Amino acid sequence: MLKTESRFLLTKEDIENREDLPEWLLTEYKTFSELVTDPTFPCFFGRTAQLKGELRYSYIEHNDWTNLPDAVESFLSLFREPTKIRHGLFIFVEPERNEKSIDYYRSYFWDILQYLHNQDRFPWPSEAPKDPEHFLWDFHFAGEPIFTFGNAPAYKQRKTRNLGNSLILGFQPRTIFQGLEGTEKGGIMSRDKVRARVEKWDNLPKHPDISHFGDPNHNEWKQSFIGDDIEPIVGKCPFLHKNS
Repeated sequence: MLKTESRFLLTKEDIENREDLPEWLLTEYKTFSELVTDPTFPCFFGRTAQLKGELRYSYIEHNDWTNLPDAVESFLSLFREPTKIRHGLFIFVEPERNEKSIDYYRSYFWDILQYLHNQDRFPWPSEAPKDPEHFLWDFHFAGEPIFTFGNAPAYKQRKTRNLGNSLILGFQPRTIFQGLEGTEKGGIMSRDKVRARVEKWDNLPKHPDISHFGDPNHNEWKQSFIGDDIEPIVGKCPFLHKNS
């Protein structure tokens, strides 16, 4: 069974009131919140969820990731019963002393997902592809499919992906997209509106690796950590299934 409580899964109230959290986290959360709640922020769903206290948070320090599997399991337990709340999880990574490159943060992002996968005590669903090059592959944890995406201070052009000095991982369980899938009318309309706002914020065209889940010409892993440009990502996914 999934765990239902964890002191490492934080609410908005936790971050604002607890006294045992690292100072860097409080600083980065403040930056994150100010950016996401800006009235012009492109993602309406993220802005609304932050204002209503529906997002959840966790954090890791460079030398200690051990709290993360417990926090993600606890987050996924929020969806054990049907809910209309589209909770998202944002994982803050202790900032670097000196800002690094996009490639550095991308590698760190995949190292964290690999760690989570290696620590996962639940089996990968038998019907889910294990090879990231399969167009229907996406990341799973505790048996649940999750859309994962990275944000980092190295993004200079794609400003919507820069939410402060931390590498920040966003986790959105696939269940929250019910009715908003890429092939559904509501999903197409919502996606197009958000992407138009993103392009305006970033002053860049949509990245060529951005598409919708289920597109046979698309690799989901490439969308997780796009470049700060309009160049397609090349090479193979760093993620390795532990039973491969």
